[in-house]
Amino acid sequence: QVQLVESGGGLVQPGGSLRLSCTASGITFRIFVMGWYRQAPGKERELVATITGGGTTNYADSMKGRFIISRDNAKNTVYLQMNSLEPEDTAVYYCNAVFFRQNYWGQGTQVTVSS
Repeated sequence: QVQLVESGGGLVQPGGSLRLSCTASGITFRIFVMGWYRQAPGKERELVATITGGGTTNYADSMKGRFIISRDNAKNTVYLQMNSLEPEDTAVYYCNAVFFRQNYWGQGTQVTVSS
């Protein structure tokens, strides 16, 4: 059984930082492309960032320079360091794992940026 379990969300003030974690089980983690996506109220789910097993990263343009994706293959965990958070970053953040036709999602973690 595949599970992706996110943690680290919460309430943060504008300009603050959060670090999200997603721990996977039931997959050969190192071969999967791991990603973070987010969905704000009333909007479609959008890409935040992805990272290959070898560490190659890709970011949505609006996240470049503020968000950093990383992974620890030994811990089956992918991280998203979010800095300089803005109210517009408020969303549910989802962890994703992809390998060819295999595509798995976590349950999501809420991030709220508000003063």
